Amino acid sequence: MAPEAERELRPATTTPAAPLTSRMLDVGDGHEVYVETSGNPDGVAAAYLHGGPGSGCQPDHRRLFDARRFHAILFDQRGAGRSRPKGGREANTLPHLIADMETIRTTLGIERWLVVGGSWGATLALAYAQAHPDRVSGIVLRATFLGTRAELEAAFLEALPTFYPELHADFLARLPAHERATPLDAYWRRILDPDPVIHAPAVRGWGETEAILSQIAPKRTRLEPLKAGDTRPLPTTPCMEAHYFVHDCFMRPDQLMTEAAKLAGIPGIIVQGRYDLLCPPATAHRLSAAWPGSEVRTIDAAGHLLYDPGIRDAVIAAINDVADRSERAR
Repeated sequence: MAPEAERELRPATTTPAAPLTSRMLDVGDGHEVYVETSGNPDGVAAAYLHGGPGSGCQPDHRRLFDARRFHAILFDQRGAGRSRPKGGREANTLPHLIADMETIRTTLGIERWLVVGGSWGATLALAYAQAHPDRVSGIVLRATFLGTRAELEAAFLEALPTFYPELHADFLARLPAHERATPLDAYWRRILDPDPVIHAPAVRGWGETEAILSQIAPKRTRLEPLKAGDTRPLPTTPCMEAHYFVHDCFMRPDQLMTEAAKLAGIPGIIVQGRYDLLCPPATAHRLSAAWPGSEVRTIDAAGHLLYDPGIRDAVIAAINDVADRSERAR
């Protein structure tokens, strides 16, 4: 889960260095994936996995990696960011994304890489590492999401009414009364409906609600009233999220926990915001307990976003620490 708001909270810093290389990589099934590299081409290979599903990488993500030490690989997943077709959901599943990572790795001639991901990026990082543990030198996660319906229900059906009761009322009000008993299924069904009259209010309602839940101190805590003739572009992430969530993220029930033993021997650090309402600390600790060689670093006064106080610095430190551990383990 990575709401559109995460893109709007980047700090005003100097412009990131330009990528070393960038290309559109044909991964089959009519999809082309945008891939860029930055940093030191002879350095430690590290892949960055963006959130969503459906958001995309941003230039500032390059700055998570010390350009002298790391050969960073950033890419926009199928249907996201600069990849084509934008928003394409055909042949877009978790196994496809894992296969795309292998295509990228072999195309770039990388034997093993450190994998970094937050929120949905953490989901993909774990699924990839469990499928190809011999190709992963280390893992850094932020805001761990295991891709389960239980997590989504906890966020939207428990945390939302507990912490934002008025927002919860707004969230339900976007649905007809007879659909409010099962709001997640109703939202996803409406978001995926081809009729703009049906999907537009649901896309905006889901996206705004998720954005508010993601922020430690949101500027507003109610949904914007719907306006007739609203011509603003719709956010794209809710559509890809609905596609994945309605299919249980294309995983078996609790797959990532069931197969956590496959991560044994891979050094890992999980960075966790204390007050993350979308991906709460209990999930990170549950995973760490089943993953020998991992640790959780909790950041107080922080929530879900990479740019909450202390989170970004902790991710940068974790990337370096995991690289150190991987090098010592050789």
